[in-house]
Amino acid sequence: MERGKKRRREAEEIEAENRDANHSLSLEQNLSFSDTNVALRMMRAQFPQIDKVAIQPFILQSQLYSSVKDRTQVDRELESLRRDKVVRIFKLNTGQDDHGIMFLEDYLKQLEHVVKRMEEKKQGDVDVFKWFKGHVIESKLEPSIEHEELYALLSLGGQVKDGHISLLINAGLLTRQLIDPNMYWFAIPNIGSVLKGLSQCCTYGVLILLGLKGRKELLSLLNRRRYKEMMLAPLEKMRLRLSPLDMRFLLRDLIGSGHLKTAHTPSGIVVQVSRD
Repeated sequence: MERGKKRRREAEEIEAENRDANHSLSLEQNLSFSDTNVALRMMRAQFPQIDKVAIQPFILQSQLYSSVKDRTQVDRELESLRRDKVVRIFKLNTGQDDHGIMFLEDYLKQLEHVVKRMEEKKQGDVDVFKWFKGHVIESKLEPSIEHEELYALLSLGGQVKDGHISLLINAGLLTRQLIDPNMYWFAIPNIGSVLKGLSQCCTYGVLILLGLKGRKELLSLLNRRRYKEMMLAPLEKMRLRLSPLDMRFLLRDLIGSGHLKTAHTPSGIVVQVSRD
């Protein structure tokens, strides 16, 4: 028994060391990958530590596009990982076509955290979370689900009431689709405050602030420079004032979405604001 505990401890220490090593690598050292799964695991290891928010690592689909140059390959490999229940894909509530990716094991940890919080607050019948995990998450792999299918899958666990579905919505596990209230998006609990540090939208090069600040701050920083560009190495080390997400996270996102582009020079990689 003691030997088994020691082996587990050693494995955890090795994993922590690898995670620290991955986190210390500069973006210039690991900007590109040939494999989507490798890129996902590296970005997961480099996910920023966010104070006062209980959130497991997630990756934006746009970040994958910045790291694996063949978008068709990304989409194909991501779909395979989704079908194999390695990851889940979520439509993010940013007002744009943003999708988040979370490893299934991390999502289940996030779900456990929600259940524990609900149990402590004695908010409703927590059995619905067991039904949700065992029957809905296990069998419904798409980013959305119809009300009737949700009801039918939950019913495999017990007698479903409207209050059960309201509890799932209040816990941040589901959101109603605005254009069709009969449809729900699967959601990542506690992600709302993090998204406030992320988003903006660009139309014809004009930045429209949607109350979500990180992308705006980074683009504004570069737009103030004479040639709207900066070397990647010093840029990555700068701290953002308005976002809990770090510079590396946002650089990958904006490069992948096309708002920024990179150029290789003898001095290193230059990050430029896209003009088209």
